This record gives sequence, C-alpha cells and structure tokens, in this order.
Amino acid sequence: MTTTAPTSGPVGDASRLVDLFEYGLAAPICLTWELTYACNLSCAHCLSSSGRRDPRELSTAEAKAVIDALEAMQVFYVNIGGGEPTVRPDFWELLDYATAHHVGVKFSTNGVRITPEVARRLAADDYVDVQISLDGATAEVNDAVRGAGSYDTAVRAMGHLADAGMTNFKLSVVCTRHNIPQMDEFKALADRYGAQLRLTRLRPSGRGADVWDELHPTPTQQRELYDWLLAHGEQVLTGDSFFHLSAYGQALPGLNLCGAGRVVCLIDPVGDVYACPFAIHDDFLAGNVRQDGGFAHVWRESELFLGLREPQTGGACASCSFYSTCKGGCMAAKFFTGLPLDGPDPECVQGYGEQLLARRPTGRDHLPRPSDDHSHRTSPPRRGGGGPVDLVLTTRRDIERPPVGACDENPLSGLSPT
Repeated sequence: MTTTAPTSGPVGDASRLVDLFEYGLAAPICLTWELTYACNLSCAHCLSSSGRRDPRELSTAEAKAVIDALEAMQVFYVNIGGGEPTVRPDFWELLDYATAHHVGVKFSTNGVRITPEVARRLAADDYVDVQISLDGATAEVNDAVRGAGSYDTAVRAMGHLADAGMTNFKLSVVCTRHNIPQMDEFKALADRYGAQLRLTRLRPSGRGADVWDELHPTPTQQRELYDWLLAHGEQVLTGDSFFHLSAYGQALPGLNLCGAGRVVCLIDPVGDVYACPFAIHDDFLAGNVRQDGGFAHVWRESELFLGLREPQTGGACASCSFYSTCKGGCMAAKFFTGLPLDGPDPECVQGYGEQLLARRPTGRDHLPRPSDDHSHRTSPPRRGGGGPVDLVLTTRRDIERPPVGACDENPLSGLSPT
C-alpha cells in the first residue's frame, strides 16, 4: 500500500511518517468491516446496536467484490466484526477468500463458534488473527454487560485456541468503570492462555450511548488507566483508543490522532462506508460499496473523506497547550455526547469536556442516535428493508489453504514515505 498523500497537504514539511496520515492515504491502514448485525448476545454497550440480521446485508458475491477491491488497493488486513461475524453462514468462505487474495483477517468474536476443530484450523493459518471479546476479568463483571454465560463462552474459546497452539491471539477488553480495577487480572488471564491483551475505549456509540454516563471511567480511573498503560508499554495493545490520555504528559504508543476518514473507516453489513467504526450515523456516511467504483471510489473521492483530510484548525481546543498531543480527542465521542466536533473530548483530561457535559440539557432526547438499530429489543431497521431475520448457526466446512503471511498489529509496519 502506498503512503502517497494528497498533493494539497504539506507533505514536504512532514518530519514524521505519522504527519502524513492527517492528510489521508491511498488506502486505509485500519479498515473495520462489520459483516452482519446478527448476534447471539445483546451487549449493553454494543457500538453497532447489533442483534438481528439486516436482510439488506451484502451477498457473498458482493462481499467477495469488496475483498477484490481491497486486494487491488493493497490493503494489508481487514478487521472483521459485527454483530457476531462467525454466525454469518458464509463467514468461513469469506475468510478463506480474503487470505487467498492476500488480505489478512483479524476478526472479533465472543467465542460462540470457536470449537476445538475450528481453533486448530485457525492456529494453522498464518494470515488470520482472532480477538476474543471479554469485558470483565470475572463472570460477575463481564456478564453484567455482555449477558449471562458470556464469560464462560469466551474463556472456553481461549482455552481451545491455546490448546491448538495458537499464540498471541487477542483478549479484547472495552474499558469501563467496573473493570478498570481488573487490569492486572486481565493481563494475567491473557498470559495464562498465551494471548495478548488489547484494551479499547468505551465510546457512546450504538447502545453504548445509553449506558455511557454510567459505564465510562471516572476521571480518577482515566489517570489510573493511563499510568497502567505507561507501565506496561508495548506489552498491551490499545488500537490508538486512548490518544486523548496523552494530554497527561507522555504520549502513549500508537498514532495519537483521530484517523477517521484518513487512515480508518468502516464498512457496515449493508455496504455503507462510514468515517469511523464508532460513528455509525448519517452525518459520517461517505457512500456505499454498491455504488459505481465500489469501495475504492468512496475512499478516494467522497466529499466527507476529502473534507476530513483538510488541515484542522482545532477550534476551541487550539489555544490549549495540550492540543498538539491529544488533537482534540475522539470525534465520535464528542458527537454522540452532544459536544461540538471542534471542541474538547468529553473525557478531556484537563476537565474541559466535563464542563461542557455539565451544561447539557437533562435526558437523552436531544442527543444524536445511530442511523440504524438492530437490537433484539427494537422494531425493524429504520431505513427500510423488511423485518428481522432469524439467526441460524451453521457448522464450518473443511478448508485447505496455504499460509500467506503474518498479520502485524503495528499500523506502521511496512510503511515508508514514497
């Protein structure tokens, strides 16, 4: 994948590779693809409000066409999620198709389909990585958010992967005020199964908007998490979730910028392309892969993405001495909490976001809602297309394919200015 940036940006003045990223790349570094909204769980903080399959979701042929486009764009890998991606009947077929076309796959799962046989097949593939989602180091904490029995399901899946000899798969944790005290326990759990701990930030997206006020870490816990991340350095992955915490002083490992529309985007189950996996809302909709030109055209030509790649002024945060460190924080977190996009992050470590949150009207009626809601408890999808579709679990068919390469968690791996 080339790192050539648009000619409108001051590429010649960039002293660091990361400086190029603010002006966008010819292909995304971190592409999230939600294959289905179907899910056997109803996690309270689900960023995509998943539950029921959308009857408009991409067909197998359409999904393969997306993979073809990613291969042509030289995308290193794709982060596949949902919903629960493994319950889509053609999931394994699409995984095989991607790896056969030199597109690595990292997929997130609650573990429901990770049997001993599946674990052995995954462990034999050098171009596939697995993230097991778990939001409590104990069943009591995890199941309160993810549902009864989900802790046992996830731990059982990790056991199967470890027994199969798969190392460095990921234990993926969304940080909440209930599990921040369990960071050491999470690390020990990951070490026990030969996994790598990956922490991500709780965003007020999807159903997460309804529980964010109650679940997001307190200011004291934010500092506690920051210190813990510094202490554990490269041992723990963060997916650049916590760049807003860098305003405490020392930057955390990673890009430390909002990559929405620049190096990051989301393809949802019906082919809509959003600037950010945490911003599933019409305001951040760039196009659809079913349009002429497919995904490549959306990524390179959409007005939304081109606008995001223009130099940012920083707005109200520009005068803050920490702006160059935190870049104003997370766009999605601001949007879904009702704060201005050119203002401070709601979890700004200097307290500016907290001040704005205190001035908001009470209640949630004034706040933006996700464009679609596929939760089990809701009515059919809002943007037409029929009612809910039953969720059917199928078994994986035998597959054979040669290993293609290795996925690398470091987004800078293999990149150099051109």
